[in-house]
Amino acid sequence: MLYEEANRAKIAVSLATVYNTLQSVHRRGLLREVTVNGSKTYFDTNVSDHHHFFIESEHNLVDIPDATSIVGELPQVPEGYEISRVDVVVRLKPKKK
Repeated sequence: MLYEEANRAKIAVSLATVYNTLQSVHRRGLLREVTVNGSKTYFDTNVSDHHHFFIESEHNLVDIPDATSIVGELPQVPEGYEISRVDVVVRLKPKKK
């Protein structure tokens, strides 16, 4: 989306530059990276622990409000490891009429 906005504003920038900049900001903890489908990545400015709806027809990621009870009991992790984050993406599509 940023790349498309830059193009509309007639700002000459490569897709790689946009992606590398977003990755740099993410590494500094100012953006949260959310991967959908293993190939589509979204960057979220809300870096708090939260989950998302993914509206498939719009390719839009939306925060789930108050999703504290979405995940039940977490599994036992192997010795020497700890859970860094739990991501839940709930995919939505329009109801069939």
